[in-house]
Amino acid sequence: MATPTFFVSMKRSFADVPTDAGKVSTTEFLEAAESLVSLFDLLGSAAFTVVQKDMSGNIKKIRDRQLANAAISSTLQDIVLSEKVEKNKAATQGLLWLTRGLQFTAVALRKNVESTEELNESFTKAYGETLIKYHSIVVRPVFKLAMKACPYRKDFYAKLGDNQDAVKQELTTWLTALEQIVKVIQDFYESGNYGKGL
Repeated sequence: MATPTFFVSMKRSFADVPTDAGKVSTTEFLEAAESLVSLFDLLGSAAFTVVQKDMSGNIKKIRDRQLANAAISSTLQDIVLSEKVEKNKAATQGLLWLTRGLQFTAVALRKNVESTEELNESFTKAYGETLIKYHSIVVRPVFKLAMKACPYRKDFYAKLGDNQDAVKQELTTWLTALEQIVKVIQDFYESGNYGKGL
């Protein structure tokens, strides 16, 4: 009997994050983001610890804000707008950087799903298209090292589940939802220039 795929066993998929009226539900988004962070465990390299720590730190900033101000934190957009009024942008900054990390992951996996290239190629290309422009010359080598440490494609997909047809279908559904949520957040930031100076 085949074991459930990674996507079935994760706490929450991005496909199950409510985005009513273009607003992203905070609790479900954070659960899905935490599940994505655990995906890096399957890449099996200590080099990805820096990526995981960065994402987890940004998730914590958003969750801390939500716990401190639950009434005005039901959606990510509500958090950013309330922080703008207060001139406190810890969660706004956390969400901006988390979204950049999510976009990097989405671009890398999309490249890999739609090709036969190895993960290190897909992640290296994605880094060059997304995060590299935000990183200093000190940080870039750390991330480039992580890209080189990716496992072989066949090993990574085997860790996602025994049934490769199910893995591909569930990965595609999850990835499409992730891409849509990243776009909603990016468009929102752009609409109000909320990322300025962050």
